[in-house]
Amino acid sequence: MRVHFISIGGAVMHNLALALHKKGYKVSGSDDEIYEPAKSRLANAGILPDEIGWQPQLITNNIDAVVLGMHARKDNPELQKAIALGLKIYSFPEYMYEQTKNKKRIVVGGSHGKTSTTAMILFVLKYYGIDFDYLVGSLIEGFDTMVGISETSQLAVFEGDEYLNSALDPRPKFHFYHTEIGIITGIAWDHINVFPTYENYVEQFEIFIKDLPSSGALIYCADDEEVKKVSEHTPCAARLIPYNTPPHVVENGITYLLLNGNKIPLKVFGNHNLQNMMAAKFACMEAGIAEEQFFEAIQHFKGTAKRLETLKETDTSIVFRDFAHAPSKLKATVNAVKNLHPERTLIAAYELHTYSSLNKAFLPHYAHTMHEADIKAVLFSKHALTMKKMPMLDEHEVAQAFGDGVQVFTDKDELKLFINKHYSGKENILLMSSGTFDGMPTDF
Repeated sequence: MRVHFISIGGAVMHNLALALHKKGYKVSGSDDEIYEPAKSRLANAGILPDEIGWQPQLITNNIDAVVLGMHARKDNPELQKAIALGLKIYSFPEYMYEQTKNKKRIVVGGSHGKTSTTAMILFVLKYYGIDFDYLVGSLIEGFDTMVGISETSQLAVFEGDEYLNSALDPRPKFHFYHTEIGIITGIAWDHINVFPTYENYVEQFEIFIKDLPSSGALIYCADDEEVKKVSEHTPCAARLIPYNTPPHVVENGITYLLLNGNKIPLKVFGNHNLQNMMAAKFACMEAGIAEEQFFEAIQHFKGTAKRLETLKETDTSIVFRDFAHAPSKLKATVNAVKNLHPERTLIAAYELHTYSSLNKAFLPHYAHTMHEADIKAVLFSKHALTMKKMPMLDEHEVAQAFGDGVQVFTDKDELKLFINKHYSGKENILLMSSGTFDGMPTDF
C-alpha cells in the first residue's frame, strides 16, 4: 500500500505517517514547512521529504491513497494533480475511518478534556493488554506516536476534534469517524473564527449525537448544563449514559476517590479530571473492562503532557503547565490547582494565543475565570495579532474583561519579571497556554 501525505509535517499528520510506515506501508509526503519534533521523527523513520515545498511530480498513478492535511489549500498543486489523476483523496479523519471502519470506535468529543479522557482510556486498555487503534492529541507516556494502527485490533479510540476536516470539506473532524460509542465532556463556545455563533457551534454536537447508531451509547457529562441539555433533548438512537463528579476528598495535596467505603489515591486532581475519569470508566466498560478493573488501573495514571503537567516540585511549591485556552477550561484548571493546596498562594499566568482568545468580541467570556488565583497575569503578543491579521487589542480592555485585578502584559520578559517578583519558592505557579508564552523560559 502506497500513501502520500500532503502536509506531512502537521502534528497528527506526521504521526499517522509514522504509524503507517511502522505498519509496512510505503509512505511519502511533502509540506511547505516542517518543524521539530516532526522533522527529526520523520527523518529517523526515513520518510522526511527531500526538500521543502509542494512537489506535484511526486503525485503518480501508483499511489493508493492521498491524505490531505488541513494546512493545504484547494489550489495546492499536489492536490490539483491528484484530482486530475483521479486518485483516492482522504482527509485525515476520513482515512482514520477507512482504517477502522470494521472496528468498534469510541470517539471522545467536547470543548475541553478530550485529550485527558482519551489518554485515560488508552492507559487502562494498555494496562490490561488489550489491542486497539488510537488517535490522541498529545504524546502520552508509554506510546511512541499520537496515532496507532493495528492489523489485529477490533477496537479504536479517537480524540474527536470539532475543528474543520479539510479544504475540500470544511465540516468538523469528529463527524467523519461515524462512532459507535460517543463521549461529550463539555460544551463551551470555541473556534469562533469557524463557528461565528454559539448556536452554530452547539449544532455540531447535535449532529454528532444524531449520528450515533442504536447499537451504540452516548456518554455525557451531566454536571455540564449545556451538555446535559443537548444530550437529553437531541434525538438519539443510542443508549444515554450520564456521569457526574464522583465523591472524593483532597488530603495533603493528594486526591482520594471515595468508592464503596474505600479511599483510592489518584495521581490526577481537579473536578474536571475526575469527570474525565468517569467518562473514561464508562467507555472502558463498553470495551469489556469491569468497573473494579478500571479503578485498579486508573490509580497509576499520571496525566498527559501539558495537561496539568508538573514542571518543578519542591516541598513548598509546584510549577504546573497546562494547555488551557477556552474560558471554561481556564476556570476549571485554576480552581483545581488552588484547591489542591488552598493554603499556598497561587500565581496564575495565561497567554491569549488562539483566534478565539485574541478576538476582542470573545474576551468577555473570560470574566472572572482566574478569580481563585491570588496573583494573576495575562500575556498577549502584538506580533501574534499581526501574523494572524487580527485587530490589535488594548491592554486596558483585556484587563477589564478578565477583571479581579488581572495584570496584562505584551512582553514575555516583563511577565517573567512579574512572576519572579512574586515567587519566593513557597507559592504554586500555574502557566496556561496552547502556545509557549512567546518563548518565555519556565525555569522558576
